[in-house]
Amino acid sequence: MTDPGLPPLSVAGRVDAVLDLLGSAGCDSLVVTDPSNIRWCTGFTGSTGVLIITSAGATLITDSRYQNQAPRQLSGAECGAAVEISPSPFKTGSRRLQDSTRVGLEASSITWAAQRTWADAIGGEVVATDALILELRSVKTSAELARIEVAASIVDESLAEAVELIEPGTRERDLAATIDAGMRGRGSAGPSFDTIVATGPNSALPHATPGDRAMQDGDLLVVDCGAVVDGYRSDMTRTFVVGDRPASDEIETLLEVVAEAQHAGVESVAAGVEAGTVDSACRDVIEAAGYGDQFGHGTGHGVGLDIHELPAVRKGNTGILQPGHVLTVEPGIYVAGLGGVRIEDTVVVTTDGFRVLTRFPKNPLV
Repeated sequence: MTDPGLPPLSVAGRVDAVLDLLGSAGCDSLVVTDPSNIRWCTGFTGSTGVLIITSAGATLITDSRYQNQAPRQLSGAECGAAVEISPSPFKTGSRRLQDSTRVGLEASSITWAAQRTWADAIGGEVVATDALILELRSVKTSAELARIEVAASIVDESLAEAVELIEPGTRERDLAATIDAGMRGRGSAGPSFDTIVATGPNSALPHATPGDRAMQDGDLLVVDCGAVVDGYRSDMTRTFVVGDRPASDEIETLLEVVAEAQHAGVESVAAGVEAGTVDSACRDVIEAAGYGDQFGHGTGHGVGLDIHELPAVRKGNTGILQPGHVLTVEPGIYVAGLGGVRIEDTVVVTTDGFRVLTRFPKNPLV
C-alpha cells in the first residue's frame, strides 16, 4: 500500500517515451517482460504480466487473479494502456502484434525457451533489446525520489535502534533479524536485498550471509541493508568495531582509508560527470594506500525499483550523471583472514551537486 503522505506516482507519458526509442532499437514494437519495467510503465505490481507496446497502443496482459487489481492500478497511475485477461500471453500477445514486422524482446529478462515461443507465436522477426527502458528509468521523478528517501530514513532509524546489539557475544543472524524487523515495523515491505551482517574474518566477504558467528572484541563488523517503500529501494553499508578499539593497527588503517575514499567518491558526484570518475575518485585513494588489489568490485550502482540499476558506477564507464540519478558510493577493502571495511551511501544527483539520502553516522565505534 502506498504511504498516504507520499506524492502520487504518475506513469503518464512513459509508454510514449518507450515508443520513441523503438526505432533506434531496430524494432517497431516491444514485448516487456521484466516485472520492474512493467511496473515503471504502467503502475501494475502483480507477479504475472506481459506488456505489449505498439504504435497502435499498449496492452497489459495478465491472468484472472488480477482482473480487478490491474485496471485499478493502471487507472490510479494515469496509464492509458488497455488490460486484457488471458491464460495465454503468447496467443493474446501475438494478436496484438499481428501488424508488427520487427518485435523487440527484453534480452535480459527472457529465457531462450520463451524467446522461441514468442518467435513462433508472432511468426515474424524478433529483435533483442538491451537496457531500453532501464535508461529511461535511471532518471527519477520527484515522486520516485520521495519514496527512495523514505526508504533511506527507515534504514537509518532501524540501524540506530539495532546498534545496542553490537557487542561481544551477539550473533550475526540475530543482528540481521533485528534490523529486518525494525525496517518492517517502520513500513518497509521487506529488505531490499538479503541483509548482510558479517563479523571478523567474515567481513572480508563482500556478500557474506549472516550466520551463527558471535561478535568478538575488536572485530570488524560490516552491516549492509536497505528498505523498500512502494517498490522503491535504498541501500546503505556501515562498518563498526566491536568493543572499544580495533584489534590491530591494520584494521584502524583500513577504516581510515575507506572513509577517505568514500568521502572522495561522494564529493565527486555531480551532473555532467562521468560515472567512472566517481569510481576513480574512490579507487585512487585505496590504490595509493596499497590496497588496490583488495578492492575488487565497482564503486556503486543505480538504485530504484531494483537494487541494481543504471547508472553503473564502475571503472571506465563514460556514462554521464544526470540530475535525478540515484546511485550508491560504496568502496571497500577486503583482507582475507583479517576482515573487510565497506562504507556506502545512497546519493541523488542534483542540478548543483548531490544530496546524500542515507544519514546514519559513519563513526565505527558505537
